[in-house]
Amino acid sequence: MRVPSRCTFEGPLKSRSSKQFSRREIIAAGATAGLALTLPGTRAAWAQRTEPEPILKAIPSSGEKIAVIGLGTNAYGVTDPADIAARKEVLERMTVLGGQVIDTARGYGRSEEVIGELLESLKNRDEYFLATKTPGGGSLDDPKAVVDESFKRLRTDRIELMQIHNLYGTQALLPVFREYKQAGKIRYIGITTSQDAQYDGMLEVMRSTPLDFIQVDYSLGNRGAEEKILPLAQERGIAVLANVPLGGRRGNLLSQVGDRKLPSWARDLNVTSWAQLLLKYVVSHPAVTCAIPGTTKLTHAEDNQYAGRGRLPDAAERKRIEEVWQS
Repeated sequence: MRVPSRCTFEGPLKSRSSKQFSRREIIAAGATAGLALTLPGTRAAWAQRTEPEPILKAIPSSGEKIAVIGLGTNAYGVTDPADIAARKEVLERMTVLGGQVIDTARGYGRSEEVIGELLESLKNRDEYFLATKTPGGGSLDDPKAVVDESFKRLRTDRIELMQIHNLYGTQALLPVFREYKQAGKIRYIGITTSQDAQYDGMLEVMRSTPLDFIQVDYSLGNRGAEEKILPLAQERGIAVLANVPLGGRRGNLLSQVGDRKLPSWARDLNVTSWAQLLLKYVVSHPAVTCAIPGTTKLTHAEDNQYAGRGRLPDAAERKRIEEVWQS
């Protein structure tokens, strides 16, 4: 059973008819058909699908493979029971859909706490590759206490990936990261940014410090990282998490798509929505290991995860996608 498409197919970017729907509308229209995917007790149904398996990419420093589509959680710091329930639904189904990576941060309000509470209640912590980030500001007088706070909030004794948020406190925190990695409390270490102004600083750390991961903003509408960041990551053997892969402070890419239809050749990439095409473009870059689109809705999480199935665009197909976007 397929997740409902967010758009229908047509030739290059023609306007849709009044009988076609937006991303939200078409997912809602297909809710009845997709109900079996969201009800409890349907893991067996998902396991019996005949669709392609999730695409995995290797972390260069270890060879461990992870699914190419994860989850960003900057909107998970909530308190309302209804909001928490919606997020719980995503975290309950995420690994069934094929996703592994959950990326969060101290700077996302209560995000770490909410994720820790939900994974504990769902008892599926071991199914996830959990990544978080140290604060992007504040005191670093006791860097171990800063790192330990994430373990406490996430209710875990290990964190797969610990990252320095926006390069803040690199010199103070990296020694703690290395110590905790040696002790097995942290498996991978990394640095992050989503700001072009910090690219030079990121390049400097990448050149001078052994890292397992970097996290950088990269999308079809924001390809600045292709110039220096992504090539250096390939050269140095550093895995890449792509944040805001569907846009961000520069604007939501799905909103920019508007009422345009998918090009008919997107079928060849096992793509049924613009979100899937945009995400496949991101993770098809040879340097990118995993994209972490943010969502709090199960229907969107399902749709996003289909971007991590089938096959990825080759170089010629990436160029074709760029040309469609530029048009």
